[in-house]
Amino acid sequence: MKLLLTSAGIRYTSIRNALVELLGKPVCESSALLIPTAICPFPRSGRMAWQAICGKAQSPVCELGWKSLGVLELTALPRTRYVTASRQVPWHKTVSGRRSATT
Repeated sequence: MKLLLTSAGIRYTSIRNALVELLGKPVCESSALLIPTAICPFPRSGRMAWQAICGKAQSPVCELGWKSLGVLELTALPRTRYVTASRQVPWHKTVSGRRSATT
């Protein structure tokens, strides 16, 4: 499992290059999982999450050209569901990379 956590999204070329290096293949051949939960403590967090998901954020996430992209908002799940690894880990392993959006 490979993770790239950023506070500014994939705004800079150096971060995008690090992402491609971490994946070991082009973004267009990779799948990702966006986890916008880290946005929650900030004012207007709902709007910020929506912008990240819809490609309206200042830092591109969804519009990078992923083969597939999923969204997992942990606060929307019942607590017992997201702490039970046996339910979540198999599905998470199907994505090539994950990102926590804090844009």
